[in-house]
Amino acid sequence: MANQPLIIGVGGGSGSGKTTVVRHILSGIGKENIQLIQHDSYYRDLSHLPLEERKKQNFDHPSSLETELMIRHVDALKSGYQVDVPVYDFAAHTRSEKTVKVTPKEIILLDGILIFTEPDLRKQMDIKLFVDTDDDVRLLRRIKRDIMERGRNLEGVMSQYENYVRPMHLEFVEPSKRYADIIIPRGGENHVALEMVIATIREKLAQIQKSEATD
Repeated sequence: MANQPLIIGVGGGSGSGKTTVVRHILSGIGKENIQLIQHDSYYRDLSHLPLEERKKQNFDHPSSLETELMIRHVDALKSGYQVDVPVYDFAAHTRSEKTVKVTPKEIILLDGILIFTEPDLRKQMDIKLFVDTDDDVRLLRRIKRDIMERGRNLEGVMSQYENYVRPMHLEFVEPSKRYADIIIPRGGENHVALEMVIATIREKLAQIQKSEATD
């Protein structure tokens, strides 16, 4: 890969539909051209704390994520190097000893609720997409995800939402929308906006490929 990859950020509140938007991009552009990195992989390891103390941590504050490591990984990928992305256990709130080897591709897709709150990470991005969805829809999606995929119970999910998710969304996530280049209302249901996003990415990718061909 002669030129640096195109860096795309997909942000938005918890349960906004970022995963659907990411899937649409992967399908529309082709997985072979895209390397997906999720901010959630970089949650700090809490294995030094008892499990009950881990559960009480604020996982929706920017400090809960080792964003500085993610930035170093993006820098390395832009320079053509392979990186080892952490694997996080959301039930135990710890990092696995395993990592996932990630190699550079023409597009690096960054996904996470807080990726636009970090100036140094924002600077890495060529295109910033914010998925904007109503609060009640996001809450219902989060309940379903945390119970079915992350081993939580309803009481725990609601307590976390009231004490951390909603306040942190208002303090950090919602204000970060102003940094977006494109805002996608209704997330994955907004097919017109998604097609515009795909067209924009294809155009950028074609520019990169053209530049590589003339080097």
